[in-house]
Amino acid sequence: MDMAVGAVIIKQHLIDPEICIRCNTCESICPVQAITHDSRNYVVDAAKCNLCMDCISPCPTGSIDNWRTVPKARAYSVDEQFGWDELPGELPPEELVGADEAAAAASAETAAAPAAATAPFAQAVAEPAAVRFNSARYGAIVPPWSAAHAYTSLYGPNARNPSAEKFVTATVTGNVRVTEVGKEYDTHHVVLDFGTMPFPVLEGQSIGIIPPGTDAAGRPHHPRQYSVASPRNGERPGYNNLSLTIKRVLEDHHGNPVRGVASNYMCDLQVGDKVQVTGPFGVSFLMPNHPKSHIVMICTGTGSAPMRAMTEWRRRLRASGKFEGGKLLLFFGARTKEELPYFGPLQNLPKDFIDINFAFSRAAGEPKTYVQDLMRRRAPDLAALLKDPNAFFYVCGLKAMEEGVVLALRDVALDAGFDWEQVAASLKREGRLHLETY
Repeated sequence: MDMAVGAVIIKQHLIDPEICIRCNTCESICPVQAITHDSRNYVVDAAKCNLCMDCISPCPTGSIDNWRTVPKARAYSVDEQFGWDELPGELPPEELVGADEAAAAASAETAAAPAAATAPFAQAVAEPAAVRFNSARYGAIVPPWSAAHAYTSLYGPNARNPSAEKFVTATVTGNVRVTEVGKEYDTHHVVLDFGTMPFPVLEGQSIGIIPPGTDAAGRPHHPRQYSVASPRNGERPGYNNLSLTIKRVLEDHHGNPVRGVASNYMCDLQVGDKVQVTGPFGVSFLMPNHPKSHIVMICTGTGSAPMRAMTEWRRRLRASGKFEGGKLLLFFGARTKEELPYFGPLQNLPKDFIDINFAFSRAAGEPKTYVQDLMRRRAPDLAALLKDPNAFFYVCGLKAMEEGVVLALRDVALDAGFDWEQVAASLKREGRLHLETY
């Protein structure tokens, strides 16, 4: 009887909506694409989750480390989880015992067709690897060996530190548009000052912004995550501040009209306004401190924020006259140059400091070009860097770009005669390939 019950009673992996800061780390890391999200919650599909635990340690708040014992036939669906404001309690023992009959049926089915009645993990393993290229499985969950120590979740919901303050208040000291005027794009560079409150951040980390007011159901808005666009010593060196790159959201990923709550709030802020901030977050998407390390940055749109932070920190070190760094290689994509944040300042950076490659997919009179196209054109340079243990790769932007970029790296490796799986394994193991897409 115990074995029969065990066959259908599962520990279902769930995400606590009260603690989750919607940072997308878990979804981007999940190797079987079991995690998804809507405008409110991140959730786990029990039919896909193989309990690999890859998502547990990178979660900055501990929201991902939650489980409920349920009959397999009654596992909480994705749609159910989308509607949660808090996790359900554990089911009472009598509801679990009631699964006995289903267990017996499951055992009979297993005996008749053992290959079809195995756990989701076995199903995932049995699926041919060639069916679909899964770029997420190659992303590192550890930082570069020389990265500085990152502080996380000093403010905001945190299962590991329940006594943490819910937020820290920052003051807006700057808000400048960084794309040319256009109806379909509007990106701002927003500077926040924390005064005397400690808020240490590193290049590659992010923060949460809590929009004021409530949603359509009268519930307080959850924090929205934004990557920090300034280096560790601040947008203005020596001051306790940081900057963000924020695009005003006017339509969703399917092109439907929508007015992004947090993005529009942030883009409309005036100097002197107060903002509620949580974080900082992020322990792996960090730049190497080793001076001879090479950094390859691949991004689109506001995915340029962490790349700007890394580039500016290297620029300041170089300006000190005491730093001789490795190569900086940037692949930056947008529909047109008018939509590309920081286009002007990027043009002014010395060519011997950073190697910049722009990809425009909607430039008038020119063929569509994406970052992965430019990567293939620079195959010899990238091949050498793939084999160099001191070279680190960072990808940030819309989720749609991730697969194309990783496929381009694979093609570069294969064309150079490398074993891609061996190269990819070392990139992940050594914290050299970081994927942060949304």
